[in-house]
Amino acid sequence: MSNEPSNFQRDAELFVETFQRIHKEISKVIVGHHRLIEDVLTALFSGGHVLLEGVPGIGKTMLVSTLANSVDSVFTRIQFTPDLMPSDIIGTRVVVEDDAGKKHFSFQKGPVFTQILLADEINRATPKTQSALLEAMQEKAVTVAGQRYPLQPPFFVLATQNPLEMEGTYPLPEAQLDRFLFKLTVGFPPLDDLIEVARRTTAREMPRASMVLKSEEVNRLMGVVRDVPIAAHVEKYAARLLLATHPDTGPATPLVEQYVKYGASPRGMQAMILGGKVRALLDGRFNVSVEDVQQVAHPALRHRMILNFEGEAEEVKPDRLIEEIIGKTTVEAE
Repeated sequence: MSNEPSNFQRDAELFVETFQRIHKEISKVIVGHHRLIEDVLTALFSGGHVLLEGVPGIGKTMLVSTLANSVDSVFTRIQFTPDLMPSDIIGTRVVVEDDAGKKHFSFQKGPVFTQILLADEINRATPKTQSALLEAMQEKAVTVAGQRYPLQPPFFVLATQNPLEMEGTYPLPEAQLDRFLFKLTVGFPPLDDLIEVARRTTAREMPRASMVLKSEEVNRLMGVVRDVPIAAHVEKYAARLLLATHPDTGPATPLVEQYVKYGASPRGMQAMILGGKVRALLDGRFNVSVEDVQQVAHPALRHRMILNFEGEAEEVKPDRLIEEIIGKTTVEAE
């Protein structure tokens, strides 16, 4: 029997090596936030989008631009404001005149035609403008005047929202929240990290990430992630975690029944499985474990659970509910 590694094994090893190299390059610029960087890269290679929540000035924009540099992708930043219109994002048709003097409509592409898009303070735009991203995020294409325009892969949206200044903001509707694979919270850096941030950003030369791979290679590595097998009992466990977020189902926990109005959609299960596949590869395994699913349950589910009036009034954190769900949901053997 040949001891040569299989094609999948070689691809899996390449994935881990590439993932770690990108992580290392981003860490040259971003101080700390190691798990945050890992989760952002997990979403990228899972083919999903990320919603970042954190106070201003802690490196969210720098994280996205550094990621774009490391994977050699086109990067665009849109600052969302209340007066931003959908055409400011997706583009518009304008009248142009050709060399013969004839006038016709021409589509002028907007900033959404990129590969890595930073939607900064997305909750400051009106719902109409927020919804302009829905088709792009889900279909990886934009339709204008009946004409469909595909976006260049990989198309990755990283949106930010500020949890402090809520006046004059428009909370994201549930339909758009569900389009994000993960919701990640960015914590304030500790003392040592603050000092290192000051050192890196006040010197003559700023650190910069080097290019690790071409953007077209990201698509191939996405395929490697989807090739990772998952056992039936692990799939069933992920499904039971999802059902436990619904107050009107049997597996619901006491806190869910008390504080939750609607549970997570099936996209939450997809996010847990895809994220679990990345975690398995990073751990050197070719199958998804229950622990892998548990590792990504928080970012996959926290934005998909809608609290009821009591939960909103008591400011219940979704992470508290997910922690109880993980603790009370058992694995059923096949």
